[in-house]
Amino acid sequence: MSSRDGSRVEVLNVLGHDVTITHPDKPYFTQAAKYSKLDVVRYYLAVAEGAVRGIRDRPIVLKRFVNGAEAPAFYQKRAPANLPPWLRTVELAFPSGRTAGEMVVDDAAGLAYVVNLGCIELHPHPVRAGDLEHPNELRVDLDPGPGVTWDDVRLVTLEVRAVLDEVGLVGFPKTSGSRGMHVNVRIEPRWTFQEVRRAAIALSRAVERRVPKLATAKWWKEERHGVFIDYNQNAKDRTTCSAYSVRPTPDARVSTPLRWDEVPACNPADFTLATVPERFRALGDPHADIDAHAGSLEKLLELAHVDEASGLGDAPWPPHYQKMPNEAPRVAPSRAKSAGAKRPRVRMPLVTVANSPDKQAALAGLERWKERHPDAAAKLALDDVLVDAMRGRSSTWTRVRVNLRNVPEELRPVGEKPDPDEDPTREWREWAKAQRAARKS
Repeated sequence: MSSRDGSRVEVLNVLGHDVTITHPDKPYFTQAAKYSKLDVVRYYLAVAEGAVRGIRDRPIVLKRFVNGAEAPAFYQKRAPANLPPWLRTVELAFPSGRTAGEMVVDDAAGLAYVVNLGCIELHPHPVRAGDLEHPNELRVDLDPGPGVTWDDVRLVTLEVRAVLDEVGLVGFPKTSGSRGMHVNVRIEPRWTFQEVRRAAIALSRAVERRVPKLATAKWWKEERHGVFIDYNQNAKDRTTCSAYSVRPTPDARVSTPLRWDEVPACNPADFTLATVPERFRALGDPHADIDAHAGSLEKLLELAHVDEASGLGDAPWPPHYQKMPNEAPRVAPSRAKSAGAKRPRVRMPLVTVANSPDKQAALAGLERWKERHPDAAAKLALDDVLVDAMRGRSSTWTRVRVNLRNVPEELRPVGEKPDPDEDPTREWREWAKAQRAARKS
């Protein structure tokens, strides 16, 4: 079948609904794995029962890879115009004060519809559509730093389970589809976003105390080591990829639900678009009964109270959130003013070497920087290279920085313009800065 512009379309009948797949032959993966857009749609239909379980009755942010997994994505909060009548939306309010009608997907037909939009990954909010202010899921995101081994990630995941057991909560582990692990915890929808985040901080700090050499709850990268437990994934308006999401990796890896007895020996490379449908057919969904295990946050909040009484207050929030009561100064420790005597701020010798919506282009820029400065590059430790996935209002990009702390002063390169220097949010940030200045004048 052809569309009005003459391009081929494929119409799938899913649960009695006709879902049009535009440009079905468009290449979505072309590197280690080779899959078309239609291949990705058919994958999701093969695991629809599990994939829908992770997003059903939840508003979702559309992370759209309209030119395939190897091209930059953009975030779209508002649902497209002219939705089919069998799809619905719900109005969300964000910390910025803006609102948006976001899509809610309840079945395999809706799943196929959003994948046709280019949503290789699925990004649901942790709330149900009927109660947008009280999450029913706490999310544990384990993010390994440079040089951290997969064995360490698995060990920290098992420590997360031990802490959850102690506080009477049931965790459901899954690979992130990248280098980390996720543990989803169903909770009773009785607590606000701030309370859920507070509980997540307490959990992160408890795990850090158990394995201080392997795990960290420190927000600032210069203080981190090992596996970072990202408590801020529980802040309002944050989303993570849900179960069975395909990730934009060369081998089309999948964020795959696991049984706890699989965690000690699992290998994330085993779970891909090619292998997960057969695993699903053979084993079913390890998270099939997740909704039957909604637990209480009371014991985690008691831990938070103990931490706060001992002097551990609120942890830093993401930079675009408003300043919160009792939050420490939102500035990296290396840039904070020293207590007492007024002395110049001590800054870590960080240099930005690349900004680009294309991660590979940014990494190529890093290699060019190393070629220009071989003596400095030879002194860098693994964790001196910081590759940051940056997220703006609707776009993402990669920032690469180098920490010159291990490079002697005489070998440190002078400041250079990043190469490439393609920060897609720069224009908006400069506009916002001008607006703030105008309001003050």
